Amino acid sequence: MPHASQKLLRRLQELNEVGLALSRERDIDLLLERILDAAQTLTHADAGTLYRVSDDGSALRFALVRTYSLGLHQGGTSGQAIDFPDLPLHLPDGRANDSLVAVHAAVHDRTVSVADAYGNADFDFAGARAFDKSTGYHSRSFLTVPLRDHDRALIGVLQLINAIDPATGAVRAFSQEDCGIAESLASQAAIAVTNRLLITQHERLFESFVDLINLAIDEKSPHTGGHCQRVPALTMMLAEAADATDEGPLAAFSMTERDRYELKMAGLLHDCGKITTPVHVVDKATKLQTLYDRIGLVDTRFEVLRRDAEIDMLRRQLALRPQADAAAEAQLQRGLQDQLQALDGEREFLRHCNLGSEAMRPHEQQRVRDIASARRWRNPQGQEVAFLSPDEVENLSIRSGTLTRAERGVVNHHIVATIKMLESLPWPRHLRNVPEYAGGHHERMDGKGYPRGLTREQLSWQARMLGLADIFEALTAADRPYKQAMTLSQSLAVMRKMTEGGHIDPDLFDVFVRERVYLRYARQFLKPAQLDMAAVQEPVRAS
Repeated sequence: MPHASQKLLRRLQELNEVGLALSRERDIDLLLERILDAAQTLTHADAGTLYRVSDDGSALRFALVRTYSLGLHQGGTSGQAIDFPDLPLHLPDGRANDSLVAVHAAVHDRTVSVADAYGNADFDFAGARAFDKSTGYHSRSFLTVPLRDHDRALIGVLQLINAIDPATGAVRAFSQEDCGIAESLASQAAIAVTNRLLITQHERLFESFVDLINLAIDEKSPHTGGHCQRVPALTMMLAEAADATDEGPLAAFSMTERDRYELKMAGLLHDCGKITTPVHVVDKATKLQTLYDRIGLVDTRFEVLRRDAEIDMLRRQLALRPQADAAAEAQLQRGLQDQLQALDGEREFLRHCNLGSEAMRPHEQQRVRDIASARRWRNPQGQEVAFLSPDEVENLSIRSGTLTRAERGVVNHHIVATIKMLESLPWPRHLRNVPEYAGGHHERMDGKGYPRGLTREQLSWQARMLGLADIFEALTAADRPYKQAMTLSQSLAVMRKMTEGGHIDPDLFDVFVRERVYLRYARQFLKPAQLDMAAVQEPVRAS
């Protein structure tokens, strides 16, 4: 008796340890394998099957099949597909499909133990017999236990086959003790599976909301929608390279699966605040663009000046009549051509200024101001006014890009909105760093970034990674209406200068270059023409 008590206590301890292990497992396939492995171990079963309820709730679907003596392992993490058909829970007439023991246990919520399948008349074991015939196996004893969640909803069935007597190795019937152990394990397993499925569902729901936000940004501006997908991808490539490195300051950097998920979410949400940015600012392709490109208005004014100049010349020619003075008329004609040529030159100059550039030169900016002050035109109301308004002068004189200082402030505000949005959410513990990672991607290592002016030491590695990825994606992006996409060599040269200037983390840039992260990203996301041979064939040194 003491021996039996010790044996039972040992099995209960094993059951408790299994319960703890199940509660820690995050991967659903590994979780199912742990459940089946524990059930077979605790009941000495040679074979076992785990069924899960189909998505529509109409059938039991094989999730995992294993037979130790045959070396058979299908489903789960095995990589081997299960080719057995689903087991319908009900017949076409609506009655329970009670001939199948797994279905009977599921529908009636009861444990079923069969000592000898070949001598049993209550259930149809044709499937087991067909399996035995094809493999030489002999399916004899069965123990079938339903898995139900806290609401008593069916989530699956655990079926154990052929209990082995540890002393003799012979197949025996499952004992009452085995039934109790299996039912206790099934209860713990059901809780673990339900919790894992609930967590997975919540994660998928959360990810769907993230995708919804990015879709809204994409629909709002197709020029930045791809950015919200490419930056996370590049960030994860860089993070994996940093995790793998065993030299330099990043040698101690490592990530768990939870760390990876947290960084991925931060990457996907890093620009969520752009949903508040006006479209005409986000998509400003030219300096004079608002809801439309106002360069057309400037063109119209030039046409008015050309018309006025021609009318003035004709009036002067008429003033020479009735006398005929061919020389004077020719001189007036030449004067008109000089005026028209000057107007055409100024128009082409302003059209060129409107396109934006990396660096507009000071004398070009002054020429815009000179045109604005020297030219006058008569508006539709008949009033003589300045040729360019102060707003047009400001826009056409933008030194770099297409945004004015005020518009840059509007765009830059997206990171403030991002931080405000993310910090307002009740993040679970494993995602609590998302606001910091996402909110720091516009900071600089020298503290001159925005919105908080944080320095390198105040930023996590993950925030610095997002910042580097954000810059490289912007340099190489081919979907921006206001700039041309750079090649790999051009982008790396710009980033090297930014690193030397205190913008980018030098240690991360060293990993980015040394491990050729840029090339892996380029082969997946960039156009072939951007992969110039200098950057593809030879590693580019970070310093």
